Amino acid sequence: MMRLLFFSIFLAFFVPAAQGQLQYVNPFIGTGGHGHTYPGATAPFGLVQLSPDTRINMMDWDGCSGYHYSDSIIYGFSHTHLSGTGVADYCDILLMPFTGNPALEPAAYASKFKKSKEKAEAGYYSVFLEKDRIKAELTATERVGVHRYTFPSNRERGHILVDLRHRDEVLDAYMKRVSDREIEGYRVSKAWAKEQHVYFVMRFSRPFSLAKILDMSKDPRESNPSLQGKDIVGLLDFYNDGPVVVTVGISGTSIEGARKNLEAECAHFDFEKIKTETQAKWKRQLSKIEVAGGTDDQKTIFYTALYHTMIAPNIWSDADGQYRGRDNKIHPNPGHDVYTVFSLWDTYRGCNPLYTILEPKRTGDFIQTFLRQYEQGGLLPVWELAGNETDCMIGNHAIPVITDAYMKGIRNFDARLALSAMEASVMQNRYGQYPYRLLGFVPSELESESVSKTLEYAFDDWCISRMAKELGDKNAYDLYTRKALNYKSIFDPGSKFFRAKNNNAWYEPFDPYEVNFNYTEANAWQYRFAVPQDISGLMGLFGGPARFADQLDSLFGASNRTTGRNQADITGLIGQYVHGNEPSHHMAYLYNYAGQPWKTQRYIRQILDSMYANRPDGLSGNEDCGQMSAWFVLSAMGFYPVVPGEPAYAIGTPLFEKVTIHLDKGKTFTLLAPGVSAEKCYIRKMQFNGSEWPRSWLPHQMFVDGGTLEFSLGNKVSTWAGEALNWPASAIVEQTAVPAPFVAGGKRVFRGEQTIALDCLDGDAEIYYWLSDPVNDKKATEKSDKMDVNGAQISLGGSDRPKPILYKGPFKIDRTTRLHFCATHNSDLTGAAILNADFNKMQEGVSVQYNTRYAQQYTARGNDGLIDGIRGSTDFRTGDWQGFEGADLDVVLDLGKKRKIERLSAGFLQDENSWVFFPQRVRVEVSDDGKNFSPAGEVSCEVPPTEKGLLKKDFELSLKSVQARYVRVVGVSLGKCPEWHKGAGYPCWVFVDEILVE
Repeated sequence: MMRLLFFSIFLAFFVPAAQGQLQYVNPFIGTGGHGHTYPGATAPFGLVQLSPDTRINMMDWDGCSGYHYSDSIIYGFSHTHLSGTGVADYCDILLMPFTGNPALEPAAYASKFKKSKEKAEAGYYSVFLEKDRIKAELTATERVGVHRYTFPSNRERGHILVDLRHRDEVLDAYMKRVSDREIEGYRVSKAWAKEQHVYFVMRFSRPFSLAKILDMSKDPRESNPSLQGKDIVGLLDFYNDGPVVVTVGISGTSIEGARKNLEAECAHFDFEKIKTETQAKWKRQLSKIEVAGGTDDQKTIFYTALYHTMIAPNIWSDADGQYRGRDNKIHPNPGHDVYTVFSLWDTYRGCNPLYTILEPKRTGDFIQTFLRQYEQGGLLPVWELAGNETDCMIGNHAIPVITDAYMKGIRNFDARLALSAMEASVMQNRYGQYPYRLLGFVPSELESESVSKTLEYAFDDWCISRMAKELGDKNAYDLYTRKALNYKSIFDPGSKFFRAKNNNAWYEPFDPYEVNFNYTEANAWQYRFAVPQDISGLMGLFGGPARFADQLDSLFGASNRTTGRNQADITGLIGQYVHGNEPSHHMAYLYNYAGQPWKTQRYIRQILDSMYANRPDGLSGNEDCGQMSAWFVLSAMGFYPVVPGEPAYAIGTPLFEKVTIHLDKGKTFTLLAPGVSAEKCYIRKMQFNGSEWPRSWLPHQMFVDGGTLEFSLGNKVSTWAGEALNWPASAIVEQTAVPAPFVAGGKRVFRGEQTIALDCLDGDAEIYYWLSDPVNDKKATEKSDKMDVNGAQISLGGSDRPKPILYKGPFKIDRTTRLHFCATHNSDLTGAAILNADFNKMQEGVSVQYNTRYAQQYTARGNDGLIDGIRGSTDFRTGDWQGFEGADLDVVLDLGKKRKIERLSAGFLQDENSWVFFPQRVRVEVSDDGKNFSPAGEVSCEVPPTEKGLLKKDFELSLKSVQARYVRVVGVSLGKCPEWHKGAGYPCWVFVDEILVE
């Protein structure tokens, strides 16, 4: 009996140990809440992500991956999925097993399932389909999906549906019966990726007794050996002689490429062999980091996070090295693996720096992929997907990935080509890059998300300067170092927040809690500390390290409410720190730079414990292709890369008693933290290889060389690393730049007269200005330089400008005026950016009354926005349009007195992709008393709601000498998006700007 008991205890401990890190991977983490992950089978960095699809609506935000843990119906198993993105795509080549009568539509072939009969491991997934009592199992190699379907024994036949229509818009599809055990085909689709190609070859372990290939758009539906169209499905029948194994090779190049991938990786039907081999690959990947101590939940969160960092980016080249490039052409093997799915706005912050430690070879391949994309498309990737640039998110964040790798010694790429690609990418005239280069910031009237873009462009510029310095390009180094200081041009010294500038004045009204289109998925709080390249300079703007730390305290201690637009990405709040979205990820580490590392330790431990959990909703926000998980992996080890591009890491506090990182060339880096706990998280001292380590940062070379770092922890704060010489540093000292001055007093639209005041963040700068008349002064309007962005034109001064006046104090204006001004040192205007601001004097006595109110996000500066003489651009987010959601425009113009009216026009915008539509018609009524109105005319819209693109149109009406004081203008809205629209049934928008009465 004792021997049996001993054996049972031994077995209980031995079996999990044999499984190693694999036992701690729970692919269901992130599949609930807003994590947007999938639970299916994939190999490390594999092209195939074979997973169940429970959601088929592309507009379902929490169904972006195709799966949500709360669901109970499965539509089938498709071969491509995105991990944690905020936009839907993929879910290509759907298979669904069933029995009984043929089922060709999702509602018919979908099946219920129970969570108790669903299982997910790294490299393996299984589920029991309740409807037809079928067990479905999935595994995968890098380029091959492997299915095993076990049909109920009481059924003579089983069926498998192959659906090429699934989820996104199909541009073209093809399927062919090659033999009684093989079909082939392709699908070209459009969603987030504008033209995604997936080719497949599908083989079956047993011959099908019948195969039908159907075009569902045709009636009658006749079966053919091969068909091409947009609504292609295949219906395959099998005699039930045991499980059916299906192997599916996919490729982005061709059917032949898919066949080669299938032959190279799975030329058999041994499901268990593939499962074992793929799980062995996962064991090797996950064993790159070994942790000891902590609870099983903490280990599960850690290894699942590590797993999530290793399922994207995805291999894109075929087994023979061919791949589809950014130019949509097939390219031969470039001598390195080519990858896809680069969520760079997210991953440059932590995930890519993690790869520099764990995946140096793969990091080089990522960068070489960037360079191939630059050669083929002229730009480095921003958010690349399946060979397509989606142009999603902001910045040019392939740049910090390249610089960070190069500065850490990863140099298996052409560095000079990389520098050329960096410069080419930031020299574009899109997304506010032109005014940013010219003025030093992005004006909000020219570009949405202007604050975020300015800050992130400035960081990218710093990364270019670092690369240029390493390559000995002094001119580029000096230029981009100065540009890295552009963040100062949007720092408001009054509020001490980064704020949007409109008309070169601070955007009003300002509420740091407001989520609006001046920031990317954030508000002013969440971009307040977004200057990693010059933290010391930012501290100076706050008044020094102590006051900087006070403002960090304010961030974490603020109310967690937000105002303005609802932004689903703003989750996981501690005050206004938002762990569920990337701009906040470095902030808790900034206390190190201000000499208060104990606060970093306190908040890091709080975030580790509260923002991650071993359950489906265990992520506080979107996984975003590994970034949410990379933060946990890095922080649980005790450090984080606050400044990608700087080969150093800020120290936090460790989660485990021991972490061993297995590095290239057989070296190891070990972190020890005996006795660590939630309370015992404060560093008292540290030792590296037995010697004291007093600094609150680590050099990357420490990881390269290997060694042992030991934390001595306590439950009370200490003075460790409190001296300034031990703080991490981030400072730009090589160059200086004068921030752009701003209008500190005076409104863009005024009545009577007003006082204009100017100011500059640099108190030592001199401000010069001159005035012109934008209406009558032809020299100012015709001979000056102009910039046209998004349909809005601003003057840049010109060679015929009058002699600049030194600004000595506020001055008055009483007419419509254009102000030109600049800031400089030593009276030298050479190269100074010339700014301008227009001040429009309103017509006296004219006002607007609103019967329906505009949305708070789209005010065009308030009640005078429709009659202020300022026309909106083609971007409704820039602040010059009034928006009405789900309601008619219904306003009354009071002309001040009875007047003769001959013509009325009203400008509207349409962008059906953003649910903005022209009114169906515009109705005009007139009145003498403002109460009793008479019809004066109506004009109908000739542009259909289906018309795509950004469209502007003036609705004009001649009134045949009508006399009235009050004019009512009604723009009749569609009310709700039409049935054919992706937002069918939801309120649509009417956007209007400028109503002119003549």
